[in-house]
Amino acid sequence: MVTPEQIKRYIEQGMPCEHVEINGDGHHFEAVIVSAEFRGKNRVQQHQRVYQALGERMKAEIHALSMQTFTPEQWRQT
Repeated sequence: MVTPEQIKRYIEQGMPCEHVEINGDGHHFEAVIVSAEFRGKNRVQQHQRVYQALGERMKAEIHALSMQTFTPEQWRQT
């Protein structure tokens, strides 16, 4: 069973991030991801970038991932 820490590591290895928080129970996960790569991208494109970083793990290991994505500027305003 995949852990929140593993998902965090997968995302950080797959794309540059300033901040990643993952919570979950092994089946359903919630993520907060801050990356400069999100600049100029809409929410769907941002989520697609995270899915790209997770690769095949999204199909095999991770069954449900809810995301909040932010640019560094947006994150500073929260």
